[in-house]
Amino acid sequence: MPTKPSPTVTRKQKLQPPAHSHEINVSILENNRVLLVSFNRPKALNAMTPQMADDLKRVLDWFEEEPELWVVIVTGEGRLFCAGADLKAWNTDQQNGKTSEQEGVIALVHGFGSISRRQSNKPIIAAVNGGAYGGGLEMVLNCDIVLASEGAKFALPEVKRGVVAIQGGIPRLAQIAGHQLASELLLLGKTIDASEAQSRFGFVNKIVPPSELIPAAIDIAQQIIANSPDAVQSTKHGLLLAQHMNVSESFLTHTWSAHSKRVYKGDNIKEGLKAFAEKRTPVWTSPKL
Repeated sequence: MPTKPSPTVTRKQKLQPPAHSHEINVSILENNRVLLVSFNRPKALNAMTPQMADDLKRVLDWFEEEPELWVVIVTGEGRLFCAGADLKAWNTDQQNGKTSEQEGVIALVHGFGSISRRQSNKPIIAAVNGGAYGGGLEMVLNCDIVLASEGAKFALPEVKRGVVAIQGGIPRLAQIAGHQLASELLLLGKTIDASEAQSRFGFVNKIVPPSELIPAAIDIAQQIIANSPDAVQSTKHGLLLAQHMNVSESFLTHTWSAHSKRVYKGDNIKEGLKAFAEKRTPVWTSPKL
């Protein structure tokens, strides 16, 4: 069951996301704090099209810049999270664009679905219904917390198709699982279930019945937004730095970062310490991004 919601904060009006096509659904939950984004091509197993990728970039870029939003949940409508790229749509788009494969990859600044290489300082929760394949799994690997429905399947089958999981999945899986386990998934193109993804490969946090997937994701989001957004976002920034630097470098860079300065100079640290002394729940304010 979801935990008790965070304290209600009065707002003048509900946030309005940017315009997008029917290929994604967008909802705003928990007093304007949580963004829920659903891939909405269930008949095509939510295979990613250029249109869907453009929609996701527009909405997620807005999420990054909107101080009232603190967490995003990403999921898929229907029976699968994402089957990877819609190869027919991408091939048509590439033919029209007259770009090389490498140029096309680099042009997607935030990676597959605008998620697989996104360096967000806000938490991203993946609620994986049914499974994720190819680029779908590459997106999952770059999320901070991953919930999977019972029976969900995962695979990076690119080598079976003569292509490569090039949108960020290779380094992220190597960081999470280690070289040998990453090689097993990448070089064999094998499919694993949610239990193995959790116990052996380490990229699934929790497995739940399908009917409990979104409530469980919202519960996690509620637990996050019960904390100081300044502290959460600075901590996430520290996690990102740790992916690319050694301990000393990431420590120094994080300590002197604008994110750390915002924590120690902001109002939320004062509120947190005051609330602790007064034995009450803190009332956080949105950070100045």
